[in-house]
Amino acid sequence: MRTLSYSLMTRLIGALLVVMMLSIPATAQTKVGTTAGQFLGISVGPRAIAMGGAYVASNEDVTSLYWNPGAFQQAGTTQLAFSNTDWLVGTKFRWFGLMLHLGEENAIGLNLTQLDYGEEEVTTVTSPEGTGERWSAQDLAIGVSYCRRLTDRFSMGLTVKYIDQSIYNESASTFAFDVGLLFITGFHDMRLGVSMSNFGGEMKLDGRDLLQRVDIDPLNSGSNKALVGSLKTDSWAIPLLFRVGVAIDAYKDDMFKLTLAADALRPNDNEESVNGGGEIAWNNMVFLRGGYKSIFGKDTQEGLSLGAGLKYTAEGIGALEVNYAFTKFGLFGNINTFALAVSF
Repeated sequence: MRTLSYSLMTRLIGALLVVMMLSIPATAQTKVGTTAGQFLGISVGPRAIAMGGAYVASNEDVTSLYWNPGAFQQAGTTQLAFSNTDWLVGTKFRWFGLMLHLGEENAIGLNLTQLDYGEEEVTTVTSPEGTGERWSAQDLAIGVSYCRRLTDRFSMGLTVKYIDQSIYNESASTFAFDVGLLFITGFHDMRLGVSMSNFGGEMKLDGRDLLQRVDIDPLNSGSNKALVGSLKTDSWAIPLLFRVGVAIDAYKDDMFKLTLAADALRPNDNEESVNGGGEIAWNNMVFLRGGYKSIFGKDTQEGLSLGAGLKYTAEGIGALEVNYAFTKFGLFGNINTFALAVSF
């Protein structure tokens, strides 16, 4: 494994932090509700969710593809996972991830995110009981990731993703990328992580329902009333998010391991906040987790989260994991997330 100077690692981390600070100018004006693609900010994976979303410095599983693309190579394994969440107001949030370990230095990944709003019957003024048609809506993101391990303690990665939102006959799409770094120190394997998510273009709805027949000059009887015009929609940025985090194995012996983690977040459409959490592992088989999200955040509905996991390892074959997370979501009730993962 090649070595990389500590000063170079420091400069790389520092450069990303500078980009973070410059990309979101400080302002007293609220930015809440000013971006499209809000599903991109929904937390992925019951392990991370149960730890309060403090996961940018973790490199344990395939969900690092979402939290920090610079971390998943350090997991040192090939893994695929599927997660399902009964999200707000009857919607379904699903995530699929696959990471392929390609030796000591390289790893690639693929992930798919879907927020399914379901479908309903189309009604109109003239057909209040329904037209016989049905309408649906969904959000979708597909990402391809690459992570390179530059030393045994430092790695960096990049994700390129396609983002699409659709409702009935209208849709909007764009491309974006995530970038991340992970540095493992020599102190209790303390991990420092930095990531920037959703740096990309704007989204603008377009579709056939925006086409309308327009009479450009209704006062002139000789005008063409059959001209087709398109209703104009605005373009909206996507939620750019910066995370800086730390995770440490505070206690570790042959049977037990206690991991503590904290993340600081700076989004472009909300206020800064802090997430914190921890995990107790017994024999790398049974896991108990807890955390708190949006610490110091104002008017937030998210808060306490709890979870557990089971892992069965078959020597020479791989491992099967089942994880669960419970989140209190204020006025919206409680959120439950389940995931199944297989490692090779």
